[in-house]
Amino acid sequence: MSFPSASLGPLRDGARVVVVGGGPAGAGTALALNRLARRMGRAIDITVFEGKVFAGERHFNQCAGVLSPPIADVMEESLGIPFPRHLIQRQIAGYVLHSDRRAILLDSDDPPSYVVRRVQFDDHLLESARAVGIRVVAGRVTDLEFHDDRVVVYAENGNAEADVVVGAFGADDGAAAVFRRATEYRPPRFLSSIVTKIHPGPELMAAFGNRIHAFLPSMAGVEFGAVTPKGNHLTTNIAGENVDAGTMHAFLGRDAVRSVMPRREDAKGKRDLAFFKGRFPTSPARAFHGDRWVAVGDAAGLVRPFKGKGVTSAIVTGARAAETILRHGISQRAFSRYRWACRDIIDDLPYGRFMRALAMALRKLNLLDPVMALAERDDRLRRALFGAVSAQSTYRAIVHDLSSPLWIARMLPRLAALPFGTPRQRDAEVE
Repeated sequence: MSFPSASLGPLRDGARVVVVGGGPAGAGTALALNRLARRMGRAIDITVFEGKVFAGERHFNQCAGVLSPPIADVMEESLGIPFPRHLIQRQIAGYVLHSDRRAILLDSDDPPSYVVRRVQFDDHLLESARAVGIRVVAGRVTDLEFHDDRVVVYAENGNAEADVVVGAFGADDGAAAVFRRATEYRPPRFLSSIVTKIHPGPELMAAFGNRIHAFLPSMAGVEFGAVTPKGNHLTTNIAGENVDAGTMHAFLGRDAVRSVMPRREDAKGKRDLAFFKGRFPTSPARAFHGDRWVAVGDAAGLVRPFKGKGVTSAIVTGARAAETILRHGISQRAFSRYRWACRDIIDDLPYGRFMRALAMALRKLNLLDPVMALAERDDRLRRALFGAVSAQSTYRAIVHDLSSPLWIARMLPRLAALPFGTPRQRDAEVE
């Protein structure tokens, strides 16, 4: 079969693109490709392979489903579709950050985040792709075969040929192995997560309110946890290097968590407190593009791994890959422009690693409670905590905001004046 675009230049009329994965990264890439190609007067054939079934909510997504600004603008400007406001289950009014002994309210005048059921949101994106003529194939990709003029894509239910293939498979090990065998792709590093939910009934849901409760517990292996209010239930998630079911049981039993969670006997749903395991990236993939292939979203490790930014980053990176494909080409060299376009995300990751290390050090040194007490009195520190928890600020901006020598000089005496001692003594004095 001959292809109109036998070179590695920008795709022209009749060119074919295969996207592996139909979540926000995959559907977002396909929609952005379709929108930009139409604007440029080109007819591009786009096929999305997705092994999961989102319709009917038969699939559980290991994601809290929090979408932060500017998700609505990104969807409308990059994908050409309106944000699905009918899927919003709750608007998040703010956050409560917990240590083992303290809690601080973190509200802001910034635009709210939105809570959705991820399986509904993913289904909406995939149906939007179908609506504009993008082919969606229900099946998993099992192998890739690269030739000078095309890529052969093997799947469970047949095969396809394309000029370029886009990896939008998230943290799926099977698809990652396919790309690793066929290309120089090497997956990013990941943190594990455990997710569960509980339906406590309308009265307890109303009493919980519209704030997300985030936790920095002094538990070995747990970096953070959260309880997020959804439409009729609460979603609880924890993340760490090797979290498992036992870790989640221990987290749910902690006093700080029990103070905000309904009792287990208040669970009303048939699958309440069933555990689901997932992962999210903490670094870029060691190689995420080459001749005739590129990875986007979680598969490329191009996300800010905090609440609400995974979906936005997935769509943004997909749109940037689409623009590279249509304007610059599908070679390793052309995709270096895609890497450059994503430098805002890549450059922020070292700051994210620093913030993670700082949070763990504060817990280890028993300094988290004094810092939270100090944030009650200092707007800059409280704003930094809000930005870190809500993902509405970059890590870079947070670190730079807290790096003012004058502010540090003013804070050190205040921090030194706060009570230190044993955790129990300090807790009594701070409270």
